Amino acid sequence: MTQRSSREATVGEKAGRRRPGPLAGLLVAVVVAAGCMGGGLDQGEPEQPRPRQSGRPASPGADSTRADGTTSVAEFKQDFSDAVGIAQRYWTDRFRASGKQFQPIRRVVPYTRSGEVSCGGEGLPRNNAVYCSAGDFIAYDVNWSVGAFRQVGDAFLFYLLGHEYAHGVQVRLGIRYNFTIQQELQADCMAGAYIGDNVRSGTLTLAEGDLDEFREGLLAVGDDPDQPWFAEGSHGTAEQRTDSFFRGYENSLDACGLG
Repeated sequence: MTQRSSREATVGEKAGRRRPGPLAGLLVAVVVAAGCMGGGLDQGEPEQPRPRQSGRPASPGADSTRADGTTSVAEFKQDFSDAVGIAQRYWTDRFRASGKQFQPIRRVVPYTRSGEVSCGGEGLPRNNAVYCSAGDFIAYDVNWSVGAFRQVGDAFLFYLLGHEYAHGVQVRLGIRYNFTIQQELQADCMAGAYIGDNVRSGTLTLAEGDLDEFREGLLAVGDDPDQPWFAEGSHGTAEQRTDSFFRGYENSLDACGLG
């Protein structure tokens, strides 16, 4: 994702060549990592990316300042900050439209070592990203996240932030389902709405093929076929997660059962 001088962001607008990367495998890691309610911890570490070639070259826009395929940690930090800022503005506007005041998630915390950051007294593992309801913060393994950024680019940051931020919004709305899978599929839908609404408003722009890449990646994730849907930590099948995300993307928050 690039950041425009007008403070608009562009998904997939390249200032060079997209680096080949295992997008489907990456999204396995991202989406599995992105389920963290209750005590705030995800159940288990995400899978690691699987090799796959899916890159395509593209030409830069005239006002691009960074793009997919960049490797600078400084650029990663800026893009991550941009994603957080857009999420805050998005939910602030949605709450205001319903006559409510939105309190942004208190902080976003990078970490580099297992146990460096704790949630509810339990240390967070490496290769993860979580929303901690106990402290009202999002935490992410910065080394894992930067590695994913270097492989694929910045579009995944917006999904990651969208899903984790959705968990914080669920807390603010008092939404608490009996089963984890319900919480997670709704967060997938809310992440889709966050991205789709920002695309429709012109804040974000998708390059050709980006939706297909997200769809392919989402189809690669999901619970083990033998995992009971009612088990603690269940996120849903690949089909359920894909359907939830794209229902939100196409139909906005009305599709997410917020109420």
